[in-house]
Amino acid sequence: MKFAIALFAPPHAPSSRRALRFAEACLAGGHEIVRLFFYQDGVHSASVNVVAPQDEPNLSAEWSDFVRKHKLDGVVCIAAALRRGVLNQEEARRYERPAANLAEGWELSGLGQLHEAAQMADRLVSFGGN
Repeated sequence: MKFAIALFAPPHAPSSRRALRFAEACLAGGHEIVRLFFYQDGVHSASVNVVAPQDEPNLSAEWSDFVRKHKLDGVVCIAAALRRGVLNQEEARRYERPAANLAEGWELSGLGQLHEAAQMADRLVSFGGN
């Protein structure tokens, strides 16, 4: 089965951990993830600047490792990312910011990518949000 996964919650939220474990279980079960799409506060999970307390898992780093390890299509909503200060090199230059903080393996793109993922997948599963 083909899954698209959307994450709306920040990396410290329980739904972020559940989403990651669900994604891991999908691949372990022989399923395919056509796209991960991070929206709203979920975009923080794609930042290299998130620092988790020592007694908590670093879900931002775990998400980035997961995307790189499995060569997944990890998409971060550009509008939500810009609003929350998650920038790639191009956007940091465009808006004259001193640094980029989008983790390796992720790409900034529009909400149309979520729509496309829903069309490509058998199931769209979302985690978090209001």
